[in-house]
Amino acid sequence: MSQHTPNDPIRKPDAEPPDELSFGFRRVAAGQKAELVKQVFDRVAGRYDLMNDLMSAGIHRLWKRALIDRLDPRPGEALIDVAGGTGDIAFKALARARTRTDAGCHVTVCDINESMLQVGRNRAVDRTLVTGLDWVCGNAEALPFDNARFDAYTIAFGIRNVTHLDRALCEAYRVLKPGGRFLCLEFSSVVLPGLDRLYDLYSFNVIPRLGQWVTGDADSYQYLVESIRRFPGQRRFATMMEQAGFRQVSFRNMTGGVVALHCGWRI
Repeated sequence: MSQHTPNDPIRKPDAEPPDELSFGFRRVAAGQKAELVKQVFDRVAGRYDLMNDLMSAGIHRLWKRALIDRLDPRPGEALIDVAGGTGDIAFKALARARTRTDAGCHVTVCDINESMLQVGRNRAVDRTLVTGLDWVCGNAEALPFDNARFDAYTIAFGIRNVTHLDRALCEAYRVLKPGGRFLCLEFSSVVLPGLDRLYDLYSFNVIPRLGQWVTGDADSYQYLVESIRRFPGQRRFATMMEQAGFRQVSFRNMTGGVVALHCGWRI
């Protein structure tokens, strides 16, 4: 690992983005990707959490619990959950912090998609969660927050959908306080021999059909499956985190590498 001092400047992306980027297995103009992703989540917002349960047979709840265990939110901390519009991670973080004291922590949920945020707000009302939460519509690549505002940044199954990964990582670094931690839960590259073939068969043959059955939209879930295959592998993503300035970078594979939990610190 390279050395880093607290006085190092906040990192900026090294190069201009390419004119075309991947949207699943398609190539699209860089300026179109964010809108295409937004349209996907506009269509699936109402059934997003249900589909997570069905697609993973509920295992996503264990993956998210591992994230919360590693986060270990403490009373008084200011947390940001990016691409977390439906509130799943935020609610879990608040509940965990409140096991220590009624004061709990404060979570800002930031999502580029207003439809997803509205689902989260409605869920918060249903749970009578009226304090400790903010809902902000914003882009992970240009977060509408001051430097060094948050104690921790989480993003679960969202970072693969951003247009420019390097920009999102640099923004995560910028809004964290020195000593703040970055935690990213994301689908990754299968490392268990034999599981990769079964996983591909399930992903490409079952998930789009399930999406059609539950939401009436196979295309959005075809994109989500393809976007997983386009996301950098575990070691490559860890390197990208280091390039954005994070230190003590590590990752933990879960379910044979289907998912990885990446962690890093702004030191």
